[in-house]
Amino acid sequence: MSTTQSERLRGLLEPLVSAAELDLEEIEISRAGRRRMLRIIVDSDEGVELDACAELSRAISEKLDETDAMGEGEYVLEVSSPGADRPLTQHRHYVRATGRLVKLQLHEGGDLVARILTVDDDGLDLEVPGVKGRKPTARRVPFGDIAKARVEIEFSRKDKKEEEA
Repeated sequence: MSTTQSERLRGLLEPLVSAAELDLEEIEISRAGRRRMLRIIVDSDEGVELDACAELSRAISEKLDETDAMGEGEYVLEVSSPGADRPLTQHRHYVRATGRLVKLQLHEGGDLVARILTVDDDGLDLEVPGVKGRKPTARRVPFGDIAKARVEIEFSRKDKKEEEA
């Protein structure tokens, strides 16, 4: 069984990403004109700073230059953190989204917008906002009931530091 280029790249780059104390979330290879685009998405529990992406990009570039993992053709390397609209697919994604508002698409049908209060091995404890002046309600959703999940962007929410001040 042959391995795909993405799997070979993952095996090559995962140690570099781990050494930077980051998680390798995704490897995307696409076409950009005559060149190929290699996009490496990394994340951590504390988020990812621009300087960390730049350092990792240099290390990845050196490693790729030492090997033939990208072949002979030209390519553009991009190392970045996941966008705000990234789907939540791994347990760690839900943990990192604790306190945030999420939109869940449930297998049973329908969408649910709620704030993640806690995450355990089996599912989520949520706070569903009240409608028309009603108080929020608590709800438990097992991971098995979730078809898709994504963080909802909030422009007016105060962050924890502002609330503590």
